Amino acid sequence: MSKYRYVLVIIIILFIFTGCTVVVDKDFFTGHEVPKEQAMSEDNEESGILARTTGSEPIERTHEETTREEIDMIAEQIKTMSLEEKIGQMVIVGLEGYTPDDRARSMIEDYHVGGFIFFGLNVENAEQLLSLTNSLKSFNSKEKNSVPLFLSIDEEGGRVSRVPNELMKLPTSKEIGDVNNPDFSYQVGGLLADIVKAFGFNLNYAPVLDINSNPENPVIGDRSFGDNADVVSTLGVATMKGMQDSGVVPVVKHFPGHGDTHVDSHVGLPSVDHSMERLQSFELKPFQDAVERGADAVMIAHIQMTEIDPENPSSLSKAVITDLLRDKMGFKGVVITDDLTMGAIKENVDISEAAVQSVNAGVDIVLVCHGYDNEVAVLDALKVAVDTGEISEERINESVYRIFQLKYKYQMSDQIIPSVNVEDINRDISQVLNMYMSREE
Repeated sequence: MSKYRYVLVIIIILFIFTGCTVVVDKDFFTGHEVPKEQAMSEDNEESGILARTTGSEPIERTHEETTREEIDMIAEQIKTMSLEEKIGQMVIVGLEGYTPDDRARSMIEDYHVGGFIFFGLNVENAEQLLSLTNSLKSFNSKEKNSVPLFLSIDEEGGRVSRVPNELMKLPTSKEIGDVNNPDFSYQVGGLLADIVKAFGFNLNYAPVLDINSNPENPVIGDRSFGDNADVVSTLGVATMKGMQDSGVVPVVKHFPGHGDTHVDSHVGLPSVDHSMERLQSFELKPFQDAVERGADAVMIAHIQMTEIDPENPSSLSKAVITDLLRDKMGFKGVVITDDLTMGAIKENVDISEAAVQSVNAGVDIVLVCHGYDNEVAVLDALKVAVDTGEISEERINESVYRIFQLKYKYQMSDQIIPSVNVEDINRDISQVLNMYMSREE
């Protein structure tokens, strides 16, 4: 029996003998009831952020330490799912506006999507944002065989911030790099997790592990910790660990390195011509270190690495995703594409074809951030590709297994969050920033 189930048994016994009543949610693999207090405990506890240290224990286990019992449960869950349900888990979609519309509901009810990504167009204020995430959870939990949603966001700090304006802004990665203190980076990772978790998010597209080696780069700049591979690696991994230890999935990005490009992939397809020797000693170093330190998820960039694959962008390349990231670098977690509606893809290949190619290349989740028609096209194309044999169902099952393993590791649920305390969050942010950034010369 796992540690989690021992804890659950103890909690149930305590509540029986104390006569307490508790609202419950369900573990989506086992159907076991999970006490609400357990799901909510981290949100309700006192600050304690300054107690974090880089020596803290990481969240539970690595992928390699999944128990035999858990492997069997995940496998049995996958067996009960339709092909449409499994494909849905492999797609994260965007939504329009401040409230869930019929299209968002359709993504849940008809297409069984694995999650949503939020942008500024979805955020009006703190109360509205919490209501939106709670509504999506509520829709999802009513579905038969529902699997908790990934609720995801780009919250890097600095200029890439999607959370409500009521919250204090965190510094840019460059400013954190200037401080160059791993403890500070770890604390920032914890703050990022606490901020997004307060609104119901469980997956954050951060930290940026690109090295800002090209001053003319139009997209990275101060989103990077700096132009030194060792600094980016040390601070990036510390930020990643801070998020993990606070219970939010960090997605390190943009593999295999967007730092030395002249084109913004939102507009066109960047190309990097460095040799494999250079890539291994520089661009890939932060990612290799993150993999070795237990990275859960990696985002693949829409950039062409001509020395690895002269024909395909990395997000569609088996040579990059399977041969390099998985086989050579040893990554066993979840691989997510950057948004398939970005110019680097849509100006060069049909989005449906791109989705199919990315999955065959080894991607687990395709990100489709904009346009209901694009989302439907991708979901339908993946289904047709399996029906025609272009993608094997075994390939689908491999990705769904990894996705479930991640959702299980972080004990995700569609538990409703009743309120968010912006004042407490801002106090914690202020404390950390005052501790590390008030010592200016």
